[in-house]
Amino acid sequence: MFEIESKNPDEIVISTKKTTIKFNVADATINANLSVGAISGPGEFEIGDATIRGIATENGRTIYDAEIGGIHIGILGDIEENLDDIVADILCTSSVRAIREIEPKLIIAMGNVDGMVSDLKLTARTEKKLKVKNLDSLPTTKEVVVLS
Repeated sequence: MFEIESKNPDEIVISTKKTTIKFNVADATINANLSVGAISGPGEFEIGDATIRGIATENGRTIYDAEIGGIHIGILGDIEENLDDIVADILCTSSVRAIREIEPKLIIAMGNVDGMVSDLKLTARTEKKLKVKNLDSLPTTKEVVVLS
């Protein structure tokens, strides 16, 4: 089980029993209070019970694929490049194009929520934190969640 929260549009925080990992999409960094400091850029990392893959985009930015307990979380922000490299059950993005191409079960809206739900013809629900128990606990139809 893990929780996802966001206190600002550029950050996604994932908390497990073992660790808390903060993804900042604006500067493409991962902060988990490690002795080496923040991690940035492409590569593969294991932090606590999370496996994270940083993928370089064509414009030199980084998108992340985090896997926790068999659930893949794509963290893109507004990036619309290298979408073929991401397979996500949960997608953290503001890009309608990314949602259509990746087809996640759950979308965590970052950025223009009104435009996103209008384009996707979905409704959004607001949560302080999103608790994810396992893959079976994810919705069977596409849902948009706004974290506040």
